[in-house]
Amino acid sequence: MLFCSVQGEGRFMGVHSVFLGTFGCNFKCAGFGMARGESSVELEAIAQRITEFTTYNELPLVSTGCDSYASWDPRFKDLSPMLTTDAIAERIMEILPYKRWEDEHLVITGGEPLLGWQRAYPDLLNHLSMTGLKEITFETNGTQKLTSEFKKYLQEWSQKPPFPSREITFSVSAKLSCSGEERSEAILPNVVCEYQEVGTTYLKFVIATEEDAEEALETLDIYRAEGFTGHCYLMPVGGVESVYTLNNRRVAELAMKHGLRYSDRLQVPLFKNEWGT
Repeated sequence: MLFCSVQGEGRFMGVHSVFLGTFGCNFKCAGFGMARGESSVELEAIAQRITEFTTYNELPLVSTGCDSYASWDPRFKDLSPMLTTDAIAERIMEILPYKRWEDEHLVITGGEPLLGWQRAYPDLLNHLSMTGLKEITFETNGTQKLTSEFKKYLQEWSQKPPFPSREITFSVSAKLSCSGEERSEAILPNVVCEYQEVGTTYLKFVIATEEDAEEALETLDIYRAEGFTGHCYLMPVGGVESVYTLNNRRVAELAMKHGLRYSDRLQVPLFKNEWGT
């Protein structure tokens, strides 16, 4: 998955960005949009019809569960193109408005982009076409430690000429119980705190209810106790507009009530969360 769009979430909402999506994730997040303790079955219904689809963009959106299911479920892997480093760099140059890096950011997302892909990023970032890049965001669930090699590489890349400093951001969408994931596996503050040694790091909790907001506050305290110093955003659940519009105002009000930042999901009202937006 490789496309240009505006960043829809978090710290750089509205910034023109190149999105590079990796395949694979350690979570399924089947609980989003469901009653507590229940899991979405929409994905299974789509998987039973997999022969109807020939490209990634033909897959239907889901109103419950993970809205980026095609980026991690192996049943859909053949619909995701696999590109070489040169092909990725060439494609990026093609989709940039001026065929070169200007003010655009690179957003590396997934799936979970900090799984085994860490060893592949230096080749891409060292490519001649990437010389003008100044900003990277990793959209991660906050459970994957940085390898010592990749951590060192990023620290060196941030100071690499021709720029006096480049900016690295970790947008951490830590999974609360409403995701359906086990808390012991989803909330790893020691991992997230290590990201702070490399770049700006913030938390982003997907919620729908007051109960979710209270859990987010309790979880934030756990991160703070470990040494986390970044901002915290509350973001509404909803990968389709009908669900999103039921939640966005409520979540914004909860963020204001608890003194946290609100993150929209611009890709939903602007583009209906279509693939490649």
